[in-house]
Amino acid sequence: MFTSEKGVVEEWLSEFKTLTETSLPNYATNLKDKSSLVSSLYKVIQEPQSELLEPVCHQLFEFYRSGEEQLLRFTLQFLPELIWCYLAVSASRNVHSSGCIEALLLGVYNLEIVDKHGHSKVLSFTIPSLSKPSVYHEPSSIGSMALTESALSQHGLSKVVYSGPHPQREMLTAQNRFEVLTFLLLCYNAALTYMPSVSLQSLCQICSRICVCGYPRQHVRKYKGISSRIPVSSGFMVQMLTGIYFAFYNGEWDLAQKALDDITYRAQLELYPEPLLVANAIKASLPHGTMKSSKEGTRCIQVEITPTSSRISRNAVTSMSIRGHRWKRHEQPDNNNDTTELGILVIPEISVTNVAGERTGNGEKGRTLGEIDAQHIQGVQETATDPRTESKGLPEIRRQKSVRKMMEDGINSPGRVQF
Repeated sequence: MFTSEKGVVEEWLSEFKTLTETSLPNYATNLKDKSSLVSSLYKVIQEPQSELLEPVCHQLFEFYRSGEEQLLRFTLQFLPELIWCYLAVSASRNVHSSGCIEALLLGVYNLEIVDKHGHSKVLSFTIPSLSKPSVYHEPSSIGSMALTESALSQHGLSKVVYSGPHPQREMLTAQNRFEVLTFLLLCYNAALTYMPSVSLQSLCQICSRICVCGYPRQHVRKYKGISSRIPVSSGFMVQMLTGIYFAFYNGEWDLAQKALDDITYRAQLELYPEPLLVANAIKASLPHGTMKSSKEGTRCIQVEITPTSSRISRNAVTSMSIRGHRWKRHEQPDNNNDTTELGILVIPEISVTNVAGERTGNGEKGRTLGEIDAQHIQGVQETATDPRTESKGLPEIRRQKSVRKMMEDGINSPGRVQF
């Protein structure tokens, strides 16, 4: 640690002691912009033998219990690094050098499990019902399952998960260690949106180190330091994955991808089903293409939302489309001198089925083209099926084709036209 960095930390320690309660909000607002102070504090925490470690931990705890929200978040950003240092020292059996870090972690834990009045907190979480739509699903796309969930929701049978009350802890042991650390990571994940990028980087790095230390992958990652294995619990790994998933879309794609692979690697070795389930779900939800840069800031999670209104294909055959279907009517070309209307055009007297066609009398309205076409189709069918027309079938079919051609060309037939 350089002398300049040591001087920044010492100035920070002395400055807070001279503050009054009225000036505390302004001090907390300006504290997050001091990047040099944050980097110096990280170096102090990473050196367990540093003489500044104990006063730094004490002041971070004072920040946390001050009641100022921004000072509380300032302490939370160092939580992943503090957890790593504690686990690394515990794995090396050098417990005495981690006393101040253990006291800070226990202090934060004991403050979080009680409310402002000193009563134990009970955290609750309502599991979302599949019968109600969200940005992730539509009930209509689930099928019969949505009906069952809907019936349950009408009776108010919603499942609520409770966490707590948590007991007070005076010291960390092998039995309660990961119970406390898992709860601390839960508090850290609750404030992820306020964490700076340096804190997210620290989270990804310590997750990788915790999962691969003492295993063959440590040589692949080229991690130096301790070589003994660090025990982890299933719940602790799930909380790590929660933070990693947030880091993916907030500027730390590369580090988060590496941490996800290492957590999956460790979960497979430990045969933990919960971390494996969450890790595989995260991998399935990630975009196929890798982000171009890990420093492009916050990214959005793209979710395909099913529209609420049901979509019907325009090409679908419905009763309306069948009723709306009509034979195409051919209009005659406009002619000012021609007063013949299309509706009074009649078919000439041609025998198709050896039966004379009906004639229209004077003053009687002519048949429409739709009736003509229907009789034409019926005549062709009768021509093919009536044995009496076998000898005259050829000339009659030719005559019929000529009439049909005149009708399609829109030319007045040479037959009789009623005026």
